[in-house]
Amino acid sequence: MNEEEARFLDLKRQSAVAASALVGPGMVVGLGTGSTAALVVEELGRRMREEGLRFVGIPTSEATETLARQQRIELAGFATHQHIDLTIDGADEVERGSLFLIKGLGGALLREKIVAAASERMVIVADDRKVVDHLGDHTPVPVEVVPFGWENTARRLEKLGAEVEARRTRDGQLFVTDGGNLILDCRFGQIADPAGLEHHIGDIVGVIESGLFIGYAAEAIIAGKDGVFRLHRER
Repeated sequence: MNEEEARFLDLKRQSAVAASALVGPGMVVGLGTGSTAALVVEELGRRMREEGLRFVGIPTSEATETLARQQRIELAGFATHQHIDLTIDGADEVERGSLFLIKGLGGALLREKIVAAASERMVIVADDRKVVDHLGDHTPVPVEVVPFGWENTARRLEKLGAEVEARRTRDGQLFVTDGGNLILDCRFGQIADPAGLEHHIGDIVGVIESGLFIGYAAEAIIAGKDGVFRLHRER
């Protein structure tokens, strides 16, 4: 790791520390997926060991569940906890002002959205490369689909104007999510109406969920070259 990478990792860690400070005793917390969200889980583990913090976590992916267990975080599910006080998660793009998001490059978008929808508050941790004026500037929209007939689902997504590519593993196999589904990465370019696009994608038979997160995030804690700053959703 070179000096610049080390400095950037330190900034991401600072944003993770700031986000984890929002977790109080007795909370039910959604634990997000991704590199910065993983730093949050590690910081929460440290607070448990050193400060005696006690809370319950609901992980958004198997990878996060594994990390949380390593940190000895108490985990639960929706059978016992229907309400989540706070979810801290990462994002692949964060639209300035609206805090609309693209998520799912890590493959956990369905579980992430289920957790986000059950949360009283959602806070995003990310680096400033993820902040954009319009969604779709740099990132495709991941769409989780059922395996049966996925080729036809892809064609329907193309009719919405997307360049569609089935996500694959390094060895060329179709990527399979924790839920046993596939992901189609859809490049729409700059998205003028994210809410409308989310609706149209959801109307396609075979689509389970999209990586467009509209109206979930209330705040974003961003690591930038000049330090950590916060963005709030404009009303």
